[in-house]
Amino acid sequence: MFEHKVRKSDEEWKIERQDFSHRFNQSFKDPYFNKHQEKISELEELAWKIYIESRKSPFKAKADNEFKDPSFEVSTDWLNARKAVMEAQNIHNDKTLPSKVLLICASDRNDHTCPGEISKSYRLTKIAEETLRSKDLEVHVLNLSKIISEYGKMIYPCKGCVSTAMPLCHWPCSCYPNHALGQVNDWMNDIYPMWVQAHGIMIITPVYWHQAPSVLKLMIDRLVCADGGNPDPTTTQGKDPQLAKEIELRGWDYPRHLQGRVFSVIVHGDTQGVDDLKNSLTAWLSEMMLIPASIYSQVGRYIGYYGTYAESHRELDKDKAIINEVRNASESLYLAIQAEREKKLISQLPQLNDPRPK
Repeated sequence: MFEHKVRKSDEEWKIERQDFSHRFNQSFKDPYFNKHQEKISELEELAWKIYIESRKSPFKAKADNEFKDPSFEVSTDWLNARKAVMEAQNIHNDKTLPSKVLLICASDRNDHTCPGEISKSYRLTKIAEETLRSKDLEVHVLNLSKIISEYGKMIYPCKGCVSTAMPLCHWPCSCYPNHALGQVNDWMNDIYPMWVQAHGIMIITPVYWHQAPSVLKLMIDRLVCADGGNPDPTTTQGKDPQLAKEIELRGWDYPRHLQGRVFSVIVHGDTQGVDDLKNSLTAWLSEMMLIPASIYSQVGRYIGYYGTYAESHRELDKDKAIINEVRNASESLYLAIQAEREKKLISQLPQLNDPRPK
C-alpha cells in the first residue's frame, strides 16, 4: 500500500445560482440582446445544469488497443488532439519533407485592439521570417497576440497536474475543454502539433515587468506535458490522482516529447530584465532537451534604453545592429537544423542517462 495519500481541501468550489446567473449574463449585456432575453434565460438554465453536473467532456469514445485499458472511455477532443500530434510527429520524422521552423511572436500587443499599433516583436518576427523563408525551409508563424484580439481564441492556464504526479499530466493536455466551466476553444490543441512537427523553434519576445508576457507564459506552462507527460490517460483512468501517484512511485521514465529540436531566443526590452528573461527561456528550452542553435542564436538587447515609449519604433528603425542580430540568429537556426537532420549535432545531445529527471 502506498503511503502517499491524496490531500484534499474542505472548501466548496461550486458557486451559488445567483452568482452563476450574474457571470453568465455578462456576455449578453449589449442592448442587441434585449429582445432575446427569454432565449438567453433558457440557455442559462441549461448551462447551470451542465455546471452542477460537472459535465467536463460530454463526448467520449472507448480507447483502442494502443492503450493499456482499451475499454476506458476517453474524451473525443483529446483523441483528436492526440491524432494531430501523432501526425505532426510523422511529418517531423519524414526526411523527404523540407525542414520546418516554428517562429513565435510572443508580444501581447497588436494594432487590432487597444494599443492601436504593432509591436516591435512583430517587426523583428517579420525580419526573421523573411530570412528563414529565403532558405529551403517551411516557416510557420505563431502570433500569440491573437489571444488578445481574436474572438474565442484562448490559452487556458495549466492546472498543475504534474505537481500531484507526473503521470497525471497527459500528453497532449487533457484538462481542456471543460464544458461545465465554459472553458472551450483552447488554442493549445492547435499549438501542440506546431511544436511537434517543427525542427527548429524561434521565440521573439519583449520583457514585461522582468517577466515573459502573459500570452507566452500561458503557452510555456501548458507545454509542461511535452516534457514527461503521460501519453496514455487510461493508465490513470482519466484524472485519478491516487493511481497517478502509484504509477510515478513505481518508476516513471519522463518521456521527452520535444527532444532534439533546435532553438533560438530573441529578447528585447526598454529598461530592465532582458538577460533574466533570455536566460530563463534558454534554460527552459534546454531543460526540455532542445538544442541551442549557436552562440548567435540567443540575443538580448535594449531598444531605446530608458527612452520614451512613444518613440520606441523610431529607436528600432535606428538600431541596425539588432536587425542584423536577428538575421544572424535566423541563419544559425537554419544551419543547426540542417546539421541536426544530418545527425551532425550528436555531440550537443549525447545519448546519456539523465540522473535527475524532473
